[in-house]
Amino acid sequence: MSPALMLALLVITLALPRARALDCHFGVAETVRNVSEQPLRWTTSQKNCGEGLGCQETVMIAQNELFMYLVLLKGCTEAANQEARVTEHSTGPGLSIISYTRVCRKNLCNDLATSLPLWSPRPPKVPGSVRCPVCLSAESCLSAPELTCPAESSHCYNGVLHLTAGGGTTRLPVQGCISQPGCNLLNGTRQVGPISLQETCYPQAILTCHRGSMLRMSPNLSQDPVTWSTTGEEQCNPGEVCQETLLLIDVGHRSILLGSKGCSQISTPAITIHSRPPGVLVASYARVCSSDYCNSAADSSVLVNALPRPAAPAPGHLQCPSCLVLGSCSESSNVMCPQGTSHCYKGQIFLSGGGVTAPVGIQGCVAHPSSTLLNRRRSIGVFNVLEE
Repeated sequence: MSPALMLALLVITLALPRARALDCHFGVAETVRNVSEQPLRWTTSQKNCGEGLGCQETVMIAQNELFMYLVLLKGCTEAANQEARVTEHSTGPGLSIISYTRVCRKNLCNDLATSLPLWSPRPPKVPGSVRCPVCLSAESCLSAPELTCPAESSHCYNGVLHLTAGGGTTRLPVQGCISQPGCNLLNGTRQVGPISLQETCYPQAILTCHRGSMLRMSPNLSQDPVTWSTTGEEQCNPGEVCQETLLLIDVGHRSILLGSKGCSQISTPAITIHSRPPGVLVASYARVCSSDYCNSAADSSVLVNALPRPAAPAPGHLQCPSCLVLGSCSESSNVMCPQGTSHCYKGQIFLSGGGVTAPVGIQGCVAHPSSTLLNRRRSIGVFNVLEE
C-alpha cells in the first residue's frame, strides 16, 4: 500500500467520532418495609461510565401479607440495550416476587425513581382456613407472626433467597402463604439483571399437634357452642399438618356433634353445609395449619357461628319418623315437619378416621327428594364417610 493511501486512511479513521462516555444514575439500595408504604420512591447519585458502556437499572420486590423486601441496582453495564421489562416471577395472593430491568444508552436514561411500575393495590382477600408464619427478614424468622392465608393459598412456604451482585451476597429468609407446595418461589429464575438468584427451602418441620376426639349428643348443638378441649398431643410424620374437624347433624329435637384433632396429610379446609334447613341439617368444619399446637379451636363456635339462622318455620302437613342415634334407627317417633319440607329421609352415615369410628342412624324431614344428605361425598376433613 502506498504511503499516500495509508495517510488518507489514517486521516479518515481519526476523523470518525469516538463513542461518547455516558453519565448514568448510580446506586445500590436494599430495604425491608411494611407493605403499607408502597409505592416507594428513591434518589441516586450519578457516575460517568467508560466508552461503549450503557446504563442499567434493576429493581426486585418480594412481598407477603405484611412486609416487602426491595433491592435496587443502578449503574454502568456492558450488556446490550433492553427495553423496560416487568416480570412476575411469583404471583399472589400470599407471597409474590416481581422485577424490573432496563438497559439503555442515553445520558441518565436509567431514571426510574419509584416502585410504581411494580406495584398495584392488592384486592381484599377472602380468608381461608390455613394459617402460616409470615416473614421477610435479613436476619431470621424465629419469631414470625402467624396469619390466616387467603382462600386461594393452601400451603406454607419456608425458605431462603440468596441474592448475589457485585461481589456481595444477601441471605433473605422468607415465610408466607403460597397456592402450590414446593420450593419454587422464583419459578426457575436464576438471574435478574446483574443479580444472581438461588433458592433453598428448609425440610418440612415435624409438627406437634393437639390430639383427641369428641362426641356430643343433645338438643340445640346447632345453636349453642360447646367446649372442644383435648388433653392429648401427637407428633406428626414429615409432610403432615395439624387438623381439626367437626361434623354436626341436627334433626330438630336432637343433634350429634363429632370432632377430631390431630395430624393429617389432608389439605382441603372448608366450612360446608351439606344439607340445609328446613329439615335435617348436616354441616362440617375442617381446618389445617402448619405450626405447633395450631389446631386449637376451644369450642364449636367455629362451626356454629357460620350456620344459617332462619326464623323458625311454621308447621307443615307432612309427618315423618324422626331419629338420630349411634347405630341404626330401630325405634323412631313421628314428628310434624316444618313448612318447606316435602319428603322423609332414612339412612345411615358410617364415619371412620381421626380417632372416630361410628355409624350414625338418621331419620327426619328434608326439603328435596334425595337419597343422600352428603351429596355422595366420601370424605369430610379427616373423616371418611359412607352414606347408605
